[in-house]
Amino acid sequence: MPAVSLAAKSPELFPLEPFPIQHQLAGHPLMTLEALAALAAKLPGDRVEFNGGKLKPDQRPENVPTLNSPPADIVRQIETSDAWLVLKNVEAAPEYRSLVESFLDETARSLGYRSPAMAGMKDFQGFIFVASANAVTPFHVDYEENFFVHIAGDKFMHVFDNRDRSLVPETELEVYPGKHRNLPYREDFENRATVFTMQPGDGLFLPYTWPHWVRTGDSPAISIAITWKSRQDIRQNGLYFVNAVMRKLGLPQPEPGQYRWYDSVKIAAFSTARMATAPFRRSEIMRRNLRRLLFGRKANYYYRKTSES
Repeated sequence: MPAVSLAAKSPELFPLEPFPIQHQLAGHPLMTLEALAALAAKLPGDRVEFNGGKLKPDQRPENVPTLNSPPADIVRQIETSDAWLVLKNVEAAPEYRSLVESFLDETARSLGYRSPAMAGMKDFQGFIFVASANAVTPFHVDYEENFFVHIAGDKFMHVFDNRDRSLVPETELEVYPGKHRNLPYREDFENRATVFTMQPGDGLFLPYTWPHWVRTGDSPAISIAITWKSRQDIRQNGLYFVNAVMRKLGLPQPEPGQYRWYDSVKIAAFSTARMATAPFRRSEIMRRNLRRLLFGRKANYYYRKTSES
C-alpha cells in the first residue's frame, strides 16, 4: 500500500492551494512516544522547542508559559504534562532522513513528477510535533512548503489565504533567526478560515507562508511536517531576512518584487553572508552565539528558562 494518496485534483492545486492527503505513516515505529523521547534526548538544544500547551491563537510571545522539564520526559509524559513540543530538523538523524526522503519521493511521483527535484523540492526538513490534549499552536506562518502528516490524536488546522494582506502585512513576513513565530491575530479573522480536521492517517498540503493556527482534540497528538523549499521560496526567504535586518537598523525596505534589481543585490549579499557563516553554524554553541550577537538575547527565546537566553 502506498505511503501517501492524493485526490484527483491535487496536481492542479499544487503548489499554490492547500489540499488534504491520506497516508500510511500512522503507527510507524519511528513515530511512537518512546522513539520520539529518544530522539528528543539526542538532538541539539536549539533543535528542540517546548512550552505550555494552553495557549490562545493570539498568544503574545512574552506570555507563552515555559517548562523546565527535560524534553524526553515531556514527550513520555505528554498525557499529563500539558505541553507543546517540536523536534526540529529531524532529518539530521539518518532513520528520520530516510522517512522524509521516501515520503517526498512518493508524493512527488503522485503529483506527476519523476522525482522531488523535478517537483522543485529543495532543502527538505522534518519537524515533529507532540502536544497534550486541547493544546494550541498560535497564529503564524511557515517559510517552507509543507506536507503536514498527522499520526495520533485529533488535530484541527485553521488555514487562511496568504494573498490576503489584511491578515498578515508584508512587514510581518520579514523574518530572522530567533524571531518569535507568533503573529497578531483577531477573532474576526476566523470568518476567513478554512478548518481542516485531521485524524490519524490524514494530512494536508500547506503552501508557503499560508497563515494558520492549530489546536488538538481531547487526547495527545503527534504530527510530522515534511517540508521543503522551492528555488523561489529560498529567494523570498533571503529577501525577508535582509529586509528584517535593515528594518532593525532603522532602514525599512520596499516590498520584495517592487525593485527587482535591488532584490538581486540583496540576494547576492545574503548568499555571500550565508556562505561565510556556514562553518560557524555547524556548532550549536556558535549558532546560539551568532543569534545572540546579531539579534540580541531574545533570539534564543526557545531555550528553556533555566538556560541562558
